[in-house]
Amino acid sequence: MATKTTDFPVKQRQLNDDIKNGTFKQCYLIYGDEAYLRLQNRDKLVKALGGDSSSMNFTRYEGDQINPAEVIDMAETMPFLSDKRVILIENSGFFKNGCPLLADYLKSKIETTYFIFIEKEVDKRKDIFKAVSKIGLEMNCDTQDEDTLKRWIAGKLSAEGKKITSRAATFFLERVGTDMSNISTEIEKLVCYCMDREEVTEEDINAVCAGWLTSRIFAMTDAIASQEQKKAIDLYYDLLALKEPPAKILALITRQFNIMLQVKEMSSNHKDRAQIASGAGIAPFLVGKYENWARGYTFEQLRDALELCASNDEAVKTGKLDYVISVEMVIIGTTRK
Repeated sequence: MATKTTDFPVKQRQLNDDIKNGTFKQCYLIYGDEAYLRLQNRDKLVKALGGDSSSMNFTRYEGDQINPAEVIDMAETMPFLSDKRVILIENSGFFKNGCPLLADYLKSKIETTYFIFIEKEVDKRKDIFKAVSKIGLEMNCDTQDEDTLKRWIAGKLSAEGKKITSRAATFFLERVGTDMSNISTEIEKLVCYCMDREEVTEEDINAVCAGWLTSRIFAMTDAIASQEQKKAIDLYYDLLALKEPPAKILALITRQFNIMLQVKEMSSNHKDRAQIASGAGIAPFLVGKYENWARGYTFEQLRDALELCASNDEAVKTGKLDYVISVEMVIIGTTRK
């Protein structure tokens, strides 16, 4: 299967070298799904360029109502007692919807003004994207793959005098997800919890990290896919004992079956792991887990499971069925050998 490739490491090194050497490009565009990386690199660039919030030479614009002509007027203003004027533009939509006026301006020679653009989504066909690519540096801060995240987790823990096995790191990612900001917060909790010990274990992660419901739902889905009816029912009642609403549990079970169906369809059409992850809206390292679950079902069984979830949900909402019983019926119906 083809694997997803990314130029993020190369672009990150280029940006770090610019900061280290003080040789800045006139434009930087930092975009992508991973907010943690976008904001981290934004702050590094702003600081390195001397963009202090109190500086007369630093201007920040945010939102989709920015006037490009106003930005250009500011860019044309000579810096005060400095050789740099810094303009930070965030979440403008310019790189998704286009901005011909600013794109044309960026193509002209700019000597004293430095632009930093921070966006979540871009359209690489737009002139403004092409302009920044030509005279500056564009960097896609996309969701990092499992190996990269595990190295990053190990590095952050090592800086705190802790270590973690590869297996425990995988468990940690399954528990808290791939959002790096959330991972960072959970690592802080782990470090505090394991203050007197060097190694972070799966038991530690299970004890203090968020995602209890998600991990229990995964365990329940695993039990359902393995036709372990009693285990699935026991896990369900564990969740009820933790005061989790049955409506929420049913919604999550429905979501899991929906993802299994999507993964099974895309796998049968020979999509690669990155395409499957993108299409199903899951992290790439979870694709294998869903593929294994889906193998236990035919397409018809998965569609029947989704129909059962939908019909039981409707029966509850019309007063024909109790929610607690409805979820139990779904579990029994989807684990009937």
